[in-house]
Amino acid sequence: MTILKGMGALIAALFVWFVVATIIHRSMCLLWPAYGVATPLLTFTLPMKIARLTLGAVSTLIAAAVARRLSAAGWVPVALGCALILLFLPEHIKIWSRFPVWYHLTFLCYLIPLAILGAHRISARPAAVLAK
Repeated sequence: MTILKGMGALIAALFVWFVVATIIHRSMCLLWPAYGVATPLLTFTLPMKIARLTLGAVSTLIAAAVARRLSAAGWVPVALGCALILLFLPEHIKIWSRFPVWYHLTFLCYLIPLAILGAHRISARPAAVLAK
């Protein structure tokens, strides 16, 4: 039963990741017209690349916190980070020459640590706060 709960938490966290990322991305396109123009062409400036990396980081932290709320299994945050790497690695390989190496490495290398951090931030709160 615990494995099923963990798998459910993992699936929910992946869903949350994409919802949060989509909301942030669409907001950035609306509030930052140059970003919206650069998106289909992948012609991002340095601030835009940093904003995209921040979008991924925030989405990962939130998704990991949701996963932790749904399951206390310690493997779920690591599995979330691994699943995100597996999902995004083919796309990063495809666009490898369009972005600097630091961009790809930053994104792919922060997924597991941020998933663990996001899960532990929520578990570090007192139980009374979580019960509300």
